Amino acid sequence: MKETDLILSKLPYQKPFLFVDELLQIDENGVTGTFIFDEKLDFYKGHFKDNPITPGVILIETMAQIGLVCLGIYLTLNEDVSQIAFSSSEVEFLKPVYPNEKVTVISEKVYFRFGKLKCKVRMMNNKNKEVCSGTLSGIIIK
Repeated sequence: MKETDLILSKLPYQKPFLFVDELLQIDENGVTGTFIFDEKLDFYKGHFKDNPITPGVILIETMAQIGLVCLGIYLTLNEDVSQIAFSSSEVEFLKPVYPNEKVTVISEKVYFRFGKLKCKVRMMNNKNKEVCSGTLSGIIIK
């Protein structure tokens, strides 16, 4: 099994709350992955009427799943870890993400120590324009 497939198999999510399609690159310094926001996702029915866009909280969740949780799994592959808990975010939103848009999440590790992982994370749209960016943190629970 490829290392990226192993990481994806360890994610504690499933559809409809899985926001990771593919990991393009991962190492001890960061991760890059993608997700396509299918127009059939339930939240598009009400956000916004007649002009659906992806809610900011879902963009943060996507950034966290790819940029924090996948990286945390990679960094602890040889350890006994039960969970990676999302603990904080500071995100700036720059552009909307529409149904059927593919995004790429790029995460750079700021630090990983004492069970805490902090990353600088950016989300790019399919035109390589920055959609949102910020800092996300999580706690590794053993």
